[in-house]
Amino acid sequence: MNYISSAQNPIVKEVKALKQKKHREEKNMFFIEGIRFVEEALKEGVQIHKILVSDKLADTNSGNEILKKVNNGGYSVFALPHKLFEEVSDTQNPQGILAVLGIKNYSIEEVWDEKNFFIILDSIQDPGNMGTIIRTADAAGATGVIVSKGCVDVYNPKVLRSTMGSIFHVPICLCEDIFKSMDSMKKRGIKICAAHLEGGCNYFDLEYRDNIAIVIGNEANGISEEVKDYADILVRIPMPGRAESLNASVAAGILMYEVLRKNVGKQ
Repeated sequence: MNYISSAQNPIVKEVKALKQKKHREEKNMFFIEGIRFVEEALKEGVQIHKILVSDKLADTNSGNEILKKVNNGGYSVFALPHKLFEEVSDTQNPQGILAVLGIKNYSIEEVWDEKNFFIILDSIQDPGNMGTIIRTADAAGATGVIVSKGCVDVYNPKVLRSTMGSIFHVPICLCEDIFKSMDSMKKRGIKICAAHLEGGCNYFDLEYRDNIAIVIGNEANGISEEVKDYADILVRIPMPGRAESLNASVAAGILMYEVLRKNVGKQ
């Protein structure tokens, strides 16, 4: 294990820079924090460039356990004084371990198969919503999550924390052109279903089970008019109460689990 004591160390500077989207894109890397999150990365066998640990980590039983796994894996490990680790960290009370990972961006063609169930995100801006949708998509068994250019960065630390490790389980497809992606889906027979307040179809009556893509729009404005016009069907979630709309991640969860419900026992 190598020891770093200076804030001017190139590795410290590199990890700090990864807090910014432009540096994540330039380096094609991001970092995750916390014992459980790093354990999940180790378990999933993702590309780990380096691991940074606080010199206080070994003072705990959980810290000792994760250090054993890290050392047995033969990773590049760097120890830092806890004060310096706090400067590098993106959390207020860091547990003392972070891992720098390579970004894996999937194309739709890499992940689709005979039965497809995609989630398309149209300009989702809130990191908590983004992370929660990815986590729910993982739980519901989605084929992949399509992230449009106008969305919050998937590798934003707040998004990553909200995924609770699901970022490693469900393929994320970052698309420059959402319409090109939807066109590819349509050619493969995947129906585009967009959540919309003016939807003519109650989501209870949604017939599609396999080969479906659910579009979730921006928190404030919903899906764009262009995406609305491109969808095969607009579905609405009934709201007999007085609320004007639902949280984006809640709406996404309701629709995902309706698709799952319709497929239960169908295999």
